[in-house]
Amino acid sequence: MEEAVADKVTGRREIISIGMRGNRTIKDRAIEALMVLTVATALVSCNRKTVYYHYEHTPIEGWEKNDTLTFNVSPMAVAGDYREHIGLRINGSYPFTGLCLIVDQTILPSGVMISDTLDCKLIADDGAVKGRGVSCYQYKYHLKNIRLDSGDSLRINVRHNMIREIMPGIADIGVRIDRIR
Repeated sequence: MEEAVADKVTGRREIISIGMRGNRTIKDRAIEALMVLTVATALVSCNRKTVYYHYEHTPIEGWEKNDTLTFNVSPMAVAGDYREHIGLRINGSYPFTGLCLIVDQTILPSGVMISDTLDCKLIADDGAVKGRGVSCYQYKYHLKNIRLDSGDSLRINVRHNMIREIMPGIADIGVRIDRIR
């Protein structure tokens, strides 16, 4: 559909298109594509079942054996089975091929305590780094599956259990909890 319009300053008449879908500009199409992409991303993001994901920093010059990292997980909104992961970020100054972690958990309000030892293998038998990254490496280790009731929260304490008192090169330790069902 076209309409003649007069310019108020010059008095010239111009023909413009009104409501013609075929005359959309590249900018209009880009905006439409961006909106579709934004909606699709939001839908995919909302489908995640991650209920907790947090990293704590350690001193890069050395994480002392008696320095315990604490993660306080808020109460669960839904009862169910949850999968727990421990994340680890190290740099090239870490001197060993593995790391042993002690993970102590307290389920609140019941006070049930769970203790696990996690043996983190960082280097494969062939010498290849198992983590992702270039100069800093990130690892993810499955800790356990745990059943939690609605309203249960967790206090998770993580410390290293290596013979060496101070472990250099460990940048961060993290906890991720995903709802399974």
